[in-house]
Amino acid sequence: MRPTAPLLLATTVLAPALLALAACGDKQATEAPPPSEATQGAGPATSASGGVVESDFGTPVKDRVATLGFLNKRNNITQVIELRTGESRRIGNAIIKLATCERTAPWEDPPETGAFVQLFVEERATTKEKLAWHKVFSGWLFKNAPALNVVEHPVYDVWVKDCAMKFPGEEDSPAAAASTSSAAKPAGKPPAAAAPAPAGPAPAPAEDAPPA
Repeated sequence: MRPTAPLLLATTVLAPALLALAACGDKQATEAPPPSEATQGAGPATSASGGVVESDFGTPVKDRVATLGFLNKRNNITQVIELRTGESRRIGNAIIKLATCERTAPWEDPPETGAFVQLFVEERATTKEKLAWHKVFSGWLFKNAPALNVVEHPVYDVWVKDCAMKFPGEEDSPAAAASTSSAAKPAGKPPAAAAPAPAGPAPAPAEDAPPA
């Protein structure tokens, strides 16, 4: 069925307006979610561009776990944190939120691991201002290509270490099979077989044995 003229007109007129409203909403979304030690979300968080696009091939997005590194440049303390999809963690006056994580399939080359991370910091420009939460980073971070997207903040830094997920048939890959077969074999050389006992003299025939 072909769309009618009023429908085409409404689509043409409303589309730019909806896009403009979405852009305005993104600009205003600068505050962090309510601070908490750890909150579990129902799904991946949306990005500033309107959403996070990730592959559903392999482990479901909600079950993926990312391992992130977090650095406080003031005291030079590095922490390793694990976050599930939609979970956030507060460390001091910073909140790290994981939208999702992703890694390339075993048959893809070169291998890469990434995570969509958001960083909120409670800070102020001058002592006369009140502390307020600001979104200082929102985007993908890559383990093997960290220069593609970096967290530009004078105090905090976040990077990706791993993404726990599996792909269908990954357990049956040649590498996994080789590691399994090598693990099944015991280490070291097998014990040498015991040498046969030397043959002694033949026993004398019994006296009551019948003659041959």
